[in-house]
Amino acid sequence: MMAFLQRWLKGWLPNLDPRVWILAGGRLLSQVGIGFTLFYAPIFFTEQVGLTATQVGLGIGLGSAAGMAGRFLGGSLSDSPRWGRRPTLLASALVSAAADGVLVLANDFWIFLAGNLLMGFGVGLYWPAAESVAADITAPEQRNEAYALVRLADNLGLGVGVIAGGALISLTGAYRALFAIDGITFLLFFGIIYAAIAETRPAGNGARSLLQGWGQALRDSTLMVYALVNVLFTGYLAQIQSTLPLYLNRFAGGEQGVSEGALSLLFTGHVVLAAIAQLPTARWLNHYRPAQGLVASALLWGLGFGLVWQAGVGAQPLVWAGLSLATMALAMVAYTPIASALVVALAPESLRGVYLSVNSMCWAVGYLIGPPLGGWALDQGDAAAHGFWLGLMATVLPALAVLMWLDRRLRHLARS
Repeated sequence: MMAFLQRWLKGWLPNLDPRVWILAGGRLLSQVGIGFTLFYAPIFFTEQVGLTATQVGLGIGLGSAAGMAGRFLGGSLSDSPRWGRRPTLLASALVSAAADGVLVLANDFWIFLAGNLLMGFGVGLYWPAAESVAADITAPEQRNEAYALVRLADNLGLGVGVIAGGALISLTGAYRALFAIDGITFLLFFGIIYAAIAETRPAGNGARSLLQGWGQALRDSTLMVYALVNVLFTGYLAQIQSTLPLYLNRFAGGEQGVSEGALSLLFTGHVVLAAIAQLPTARWLNHYRPAQGLVASALLWGLGFGLVWQAGVGAQPLVWAGLSLATMALAMVAYTPIASALVVALAPESLRGVYLSVNSMCWAVGYLIGPPLGGWALDQGDAAAHGFWLGLMATVLPALAVLMWLDRRLRHLARS
């Protein structure tokens, strides 16, 4: 039995450089800490510290803006011959741990804001450096699975953190302990990187200044066209987390809507399916060109949005909502590994950090635009709320046209 299990695991798990597994393990650990605070921080700062919901929203929003600055600097530092990937990752962990230290002490808006600015900046530093490391230590044909593994670790860690954080709050009510535990996980992540990951930046010349690499990236027309589609895809992802639960609760099935308990089961199933499908989907997509994989993802997004609309206007809303979330789980796992692997394929080796920073910026922009747009549509009444999903479905058509152009462009670049 053990021999069969070992053979099954060997066939299912990707054969990657051990450092990818170490990076994923460290990321899982830090995401457990983030999960501890993700959903509970707004509750704590409004109900116990006394901040208004507007102040909490402003602090979180400005933290996201600091994250964009962190992404900009993180990409440049990752490519710098005088800095590199490893010091950027270490700095990210220390800044994030310091942010938790500030949040543990926060008792007014300004300290809360300072903690969020530090946390956003630290997380922003992380992404370009981490994705550059994964690209440096894997062959091109392995990158879909490498990025899928890191995303899987993210999702598993976040899920464990949310559950464990809820249990801790239920047992003790000690909200501030959540930030202390989160800070400890970042320090542990620092220790893992320090002990197990040496510098991976390829030898050779990097950008001579912070701005030089960005100038080249912003002049890369293929990258900029892809960035437009990438923002659209991340905006789709944001709708699952922000607009969709509220829509199903308020508008699906007539006046009753979908209950909170049913929503919890539906979204748990969505997360579980995404986790199960992440690695097999990445391996299957290795047989296709990157843009073809993104076309498949776009088609699944379009189908998923159509199913959401059906859940809102038709009978059996739970069935249609379940089908929509299952479809969008597959759309998500088809998209996330390719998004990074395709950017690595476009990037000059010396500018991987900057190019991956552009990719990470797309996520920040998508999450900046998506939730307010969805919230506005829901506030306009039934017709706009139902029509919003048909509108999202329609946006898939121009995305498909751009992806087909991108596929031709990438094939042309590969031949030249």
